[in-house]
Amino acid sequence: MKLDAIDLRILDAVQRDGRITKLALAEKAGLSPTPCWMRLRKLEKAGIITGYHARIAARRIAPVASVMMEVTLANHRQADFERFERAVAAIPEIVACWSVGGGVDYILKIIAADIDAYQRLVDGLLDRELGIDRYFTYIVTKVVKEETVLPVSSFVADGEEQSAP
Repeated sequence: MKLDAIDLRILDAVQRDGRITKLALAEKAGLSPTPCWMRLRKLEKAGIITGYHARIAARRIAPVASVMMEVTLANHRQADFERFERAVAAIPEIVACWSVGGGVDYILKIIAADIDAYQRLVDGLLDRELGIDRYFTYIVTKVVKEETVLPVSSFVADGEEQSAP
């Protein structure tokens, strides 16, 4: 699917406000409502827009511990990666997991009730014998920036169409 400047404006607008009205979205995109809505549906169908979410201020609900964790597996066979990734996907407190190149295999973002809850989660991972060789824990002491809006217009040069997979 080719993305043009209008598609990028639509993507930017719905990222910033998932509850935007059809009329307001059309105004931001520079289209009339029906063609704008059709483009939005096409972006959804193509899998470019994967969902709409509310950002929750967890600390307003209860005190929480935010933890970043580096994980290195002992073995690097495909089955080892798959087993670890299946386990991680099933744990709600692990809110993000990235497979990375470099000195570690994964970086995880974990939100737990407190440090004890985090340690129980780690103990559970280790007890399951998922092949974790070593891990390092980084406690988040202050959120400096945590943006959920992607800078989609910076992905393409001005005036250039972009192909999406």
